[in-house]
Amino acid sequence: MSGSEGIHLTDEQRLDWLQLIRSDNVGPRTFRALVNHYGGAHAALKALPELARRGGASGSPRIFSRDEAAREIKAAKPLGVTFVAMGELHYPRRLQMIDDAPPLIAVRGSLAALALPMLAIVGARNASAAGVRFAERLARELGEAGFAIVSGLARGIDAAAHRASLATSTIAVLAGGHDRVYPPEHADLVDAILAEGAVLSEMPFGWEPRARDFPRRNRLISGLSLGVAIVEAAKRSGSLITARFALEQGREVFAVPGSPLDPRAEGTNGLLKQGATLVTEASDVIAVLRPIIGQSVELPIEEPEPTSRPAHDIEPGADERTRIIALLGPTPVLLDDLVRLSGSSPAIVRTVLLELDLAGRLERHGGGLVSLL
Repeated sequence: MSGSEGIHLTDEQRLDWLQLIRSDNVGPRTFRALVNHYGGAHAALKALPELARRGGASGSPRIFSRDEAAREIKAAKPLGVTFVAMGELHYPRRLQMIDDAPPLIAVRGSLAALALPMLAIVGARNASAAGVRFAERLARELGEAGFAIVSGLARGIDAAAHRASLATSTIAVLAGGHDRVYPPEHADLVDAILAEGAVLSEMPFGWEPRARDFPRRNRLISGLSLGVAIVEAAKRSGSLITARFALEQGREVFAVPGSPLDPRAEGTNGLLKQGATLVTEASDVIAVLRPIIGQSVELPIEEPEPTSRPAHDIEPGADERTRIIALLGPTPVLLDDLVRLSGSSPAIVRTVLLELDLAGRLERHGGGLVSLL
């Protein structure tokens, strides 16, 4: 699903991809596993009902229909939204590196902005005046240095970072659909961003963001970026979730120090104690990121396991399935360990995991780890 020139989906393939990722129990990791296993989204869609049945599902999973997919793409056009697939030319290359990268991102605005080196700036919604002023200065100076500024369109630090980098390119990542901007008062800010920057989402049109959607969005903020700068964050905050994702994804973490008496600085000061790079000016960020920008981005390439028969013909025997499921539990394990301990082929193990996945019985973690729900 990658290459130096990128892939280009046909209109029919784009509908297949949208159908698959919008279907029940298919997240980004499961999507990739299905496409790798069956050689394409079209074949994977056909396999979903039987996989779920074999995995123990009580009924057939809801499969996003062709008509629903076509309606979503049609609804996107008046807003100028383009669906960009993983591996295509305009899909951000660093985002493609994370193991739960969305197969499709809905983008409006400047696709060219997605090719710029990116730095995320996030922080408290109830930011102090000093925090807002520093975020504005940092975003403006980094924008002038050639970075696109990524943030989550939230009140406070996020909005300040977006506004200060409007002229140089800023990218807003939505927690809901493009037609459900949150908070609603930032609709005008979205319009301003579109002139030189971009707005993107992985969520369906009409999707109202819920509390659990914001951490999901935060992984994209860090995944797009070379690093994440935190400007004010309480001890328990979404910004610290973004910092955690950044560390898991191998991104740089920067933190702005604050007064020990201000609870809004408790999270950032804590990050500094844990080894985050201290930031008091834009040059602190640039010094760390400049060497990284010149490095080539190695994208993961996953190939289906070669088999003597087509993937759709592979059905594990009852004893094989029982043996593999018995090795699973609430503690995440590697696929390689399941292969070794079960004595089954990688293709058989992957098939059993997909069965459990589509039945809603499996959880996929980072690093190729899986656990039983």
